[in-house]
Amino acid sequence: MTLQEAWIRMSVVKRLGTQRATGIIHTLSDRGIYSSSELANSGLLPEQVADFQHINQHWLSASLKWLEGENCHLITFGSNFYSPLLAQISSPPLILFAEGSAELLLSPQIAMVGSRDYSHYGEQYAQVFAGGLVSSGFTVTSGLAMGIDGISHKATLEAQGKTIAVLGSGLMKRYPSCHLKLADRILGQGGTLVSEHLVTAPPLAVNFPRRNRIISGLSAGVLVIEATLRSGSLITARYALEQGREVFALPGPLGSTTSEGTHWLIQQGAYLVTEPNDIAEQIGSGLTWFPTIKVSESLKMPPESESDASEAIICAPDSEVELPFADVLANVEYEVTSVDVVAERAGQPVPEVVGKLLELELAGWIAAVSGGYVRIKRASHVRRTNVLI
Repeated sequence: MTLQEAWIRMSVVKRLGTQRATGIIHTLSDRGIYSSSELANSGLLPEQVADFQHINQHWLSASLKWLEGENCHLITFGSNFYSPLLAQISSPPLILFAEGSAELLLSPQIAMVGSRDYSHYGEQYAQVFAGGLVSSGFTVTSGLAMGIDGISHKATLEAQGKTIAVLGSGLMKRYPSCHLKLADRILGQGGTLVSEHLVTAPPLAVNFPRRNRIISGLSAGVLVIEATLRSGSLITARYALEQGREVFALPGPLGSTTSEGTHWLIQQGAYLVTEPNDIAEQIGSGLTWFPTIKVSESLKMPPESESDASEAIICAPDSEVELPFADVLANVEYEVTSVDVVAERAGQPVPEVVGKLLELELAGWIAAVSGGYVRIKRASHVRRTNVLI
């Protein structure tokens, strides 16, 4: 019996703690004997010995065969690529099957989670935060689920970042099927797929809440983008709190069911965040999320004034930034706002407002979506004016 096989067999033994299982594996491997009597002498109960000896041979063979593939890894508790953060949680997995970059599991990570049923607001800010976290040097970890999870993975890849997907099924049974291509993209861009289950394990409902402890356990903090009060994202947040991780929540529109869970988290003490740098500062990465600003040759300052100019750009307060049509912009929400509503709030004719909205869109302050416009850039000094009641 190979050591890999012994680890896999031990992973299916029920009611056995990770630390104790690891000690038994090391003892038996030193002796090179895995007989029933040796297992019993090591302290395993008869039913636990049976679990070890009578593992489903098809599942075992498939897992060992899978491990022969390129970039396919078995990461065991206490080994080089086993995350020290994950090892600290109360119930760390004994083994992890990983496809892709095993080293990525040791990188600084922020988990991004949220509801499967998401709003345009949630989608927009998942993209904003994923891009910002990549710029801050974080790996984005999530669960490959539909909704905010998938959006977070995609946005990370589009920002040329690395992302880890923790599955609730075996790595040969990737779930959901609609994200099969996304899983391939994650691997293609240097990311990692991870599961504690044998590679042939189906996506059973009971597996998904428990996999959330791995998502939070790998991460320095968990960001909840959107969540209803019954969302599985709150399970991840609960695990994060139990594990001593930071929990961040994005506030949403009042009355929105998809933000009820995040508002509840904020009431319980989660950090309210409005931009990616809030997370970087709290985690204490010492990095800045501002992307590199590319300046054309014709616009570059003389060498002696370049330093002063860069400081002025970074330090300029919002009140000094010129905004086009602030009176109209102030009446566009971060959720879909119709043209008629903007015109009514601003107290201006619709044709005039349409022209201003177009210029705001071209300037990058708002985006046209089905049903109207949404704000996509913060301007803290803009306040709604001329509201008609």
